[in-house]
Amino acid sequence: MTKNGRLFNSYFVANPSGTYACHRKIHCFINSEIASGDEYTVFSGPDDVPIGVLTCYDNNIIENVRMTALQGARVLLAPHQTGGCNSGSPFAMGIIPRKLWDDRATNPDAIEAELRGDKGRGWLMRWLPSRAHDNGLFIVFSNGIGPDDDEVRTGNSMIIDPYGRIIKETWAAGDEMVVADLDLSLQERATGTRWIRARRPGLYGLLTKETAKVESTRDIRFEHLKDNDL
Repeated sequence: MTKNGRLFNSYFVANPSGTYACHRKIHCFINSEIASGDEYTVFSGPDDVPIGVLTCYDNNIIENVRMTALQGARVLLAPHQTGGCNSGSPFAMGIIPRKLWDDRATNPDAIEAELRGDKGRGWLMRWLPSRAHDNGLFIVFSNGIGPDDDEVRTGNSMIIDPYGRIIKETWAAGDEMVVADLDLSLQERATGTRWIRARRPGLYGLLTKETAKVESTRDIRFEHLKDNDL
């Protein structure tokens, strides 16, 4: 909360040196009382590597990832709470029965099939690796696992290289951490790194203009529930 009482969904990153960075989620929707941030976050991490942060839905908007890359980020931290969502789209995620999670100790194959299927990993694979590939970034994706109100989150934390290849991941139905060494030299000739250099910014003016197609994130995220009291 700020001094003037505004609430944000904030993500803090602490450096070994004792410095820290704070990212305010740009696309907040879960509660109308939480404000959206208005700035991108890129900071100097260990060994002076530029690190960016985008929180959950921020990563769904492709312009946010590109802007973070243009501001010099080489690694993107992407904390999420996703998967298993009632998204309203017939081909994006979907509800996972709570019983499968509750029975994970006796029937691990059933819940892991859901975590790795189209409600979890399968959905991520349609877009997340492309964010890394198209922008020449390493992406460190973290995600909650297990019950979240009336839904089940799908975990599957992973680290992706600038070619969109998965270096490390987990789809376990429990708390796990993935760790990997990042070879920054991969970025020198990465496809996305070269594509960024080939841009023609003079053609993209419409991207910065308000149009009738722009709506609030909250309205878009919950449009399939518009008949309910939010």
